[in-house]
Amino acid sequence: MPAASAPYAMRILYISQYFPPEMGAPAARVHELSRAWVRAGCEVTVLTAFPHHPTGVIPPEYRGRKLMRERIDGIDVLRTWVYATANKGFLKRTLSYISFMLSAIFLGTPSLGGRYDVVIATSPQFFVAVAGFVISTLLAKPFVFELRDIWPESIVAVGALTDRRIIQVLEAVEMMLYRRARAICAVADSYVDVLADRGIDRRKVFVIKNGVDLKRFRPPGRSEGESVAREFGLGDRFVCTYIGTVGMAHGLDIILEAAERTREDDSIVYLVVGEGARRGELEGRAKQRSLANVIFAGQQPRERVVEFLAASHAVLVHLKKTDLFEKVIPSKIFEIMASARPLIMGVAGEAGRIVEEARAGVAIEPEDAGALVEAIKSLRADQAACEAMGRNGRRHVEKHFDRERLALDYLARLEELAEAARAGHALSRCES
Repeated sequence: MPAASAPYAMRILYISQYFPPEMGAPAARVHELSRAWVRAGCEVTVLTAFPHHPTGVIPPEYRGRKLMRERIDGIDVLRTWVYATANKGFLKRTLSYISFMLSAIFLGTPSLGGRYDVVIATSPQFFVAVAGFVISTLLAKPFVFELRDIWPESIVAVGALTDRRIIQVLEAVEMMLYRRARAICAVADSYVDVLADRGIDRRKVFVIKNGVDLKRFRPPGRSEGESVAREFGLGDRFVCTYIGTVGMAHGLDIILEAAERTREDDSIVYLVVGEGARRGELEGRAKQRSLANVIFAGQQPRERVVEFLAASHAVLVHLKKTDLFEKVIPSKIFEIMASARPLIMGVAGEAGRIVEEARAGVAIEPEDAGALVEAIKSLRADQAACEAMGRNGRRHVEKHFDRERLALDYLARLEELAEAARAGHALSRCES
């Protein structure tokens, strides 16, 4: 699809519970797409919560307020109250999701001001999409459901929700949102089939995958990882790094099991960078088992991620072994490839095929610690192969996953949708 440029100042309302300074894929996607749209001449408002993820702690400069407006990279950011809680415990997290949904509707909507051409609400948790649907209805503007995760199926898959009655209610809400959305923006090709299997017309679904800011994430210079190596005592060991949420879906027991198998090998170290529901448990187990070869670095500012990647010899991407996770594409793979680092890919399906096509890493069976150890030893023994995988990955994301280019493709879809709405009829490809 040809790149689009806004013929007028298109006005976009983008609703997301997460936004910088918070870390994570949802915040990065919303920020980078919105920034690109502003550069293309659009007016973008992001309706979001006060930053609190994943620790549940709101930074001092944001405390004591119910509403706050600020401008970030040309984006109009409207923050509303949220019940801030750490990213652990199903009930508290659900209350946090519901609190943002309600505050977005009842506090955010009266404070929006201006007029919008389209309203986008991004998952993974679809209470944000409920808010988006309600607000789009109040504003009488087209509603785009940005589907980043199949929810509630994803929380059922990791055992976080087992009550069948609640599941049925959430599934009913899910289907209502799919049907009532004017269009659905999915982040993976496989989601189109999932939605079609549930009776959703393929014509209302389009795919804009995640991508990467190629200026921020780039092949590192010689000394970029030195500060991380000194801070965490990495020395000259082979560093296998995991960066991201340390949650229930990620199956990071594999790191402890691999560390147990290589505890006598002083040349290998495992570095875990991130926070999440299982971080405390895993770190406690590592200490109990005296696994000195596993280092938990905790949550880090997003600007330091490039330093951790620079200090890494290989980067693990891993999810638990379930059929559902074969349909997801962890957005971190694009940042790793852009940084010219080889992946150890513990995710099958569409994500695995991307890395295989790019020749940017080694595939392992999810939750197979022996396979992880073998992959690490293979990469450690062949520096030339590591460097080739890094170059391959960088070339692949430059060609296919430049966030700026993807943002313009997305914008072209939004312009078509808004034009159809102004003309008073549904966009043919987005009819349900």
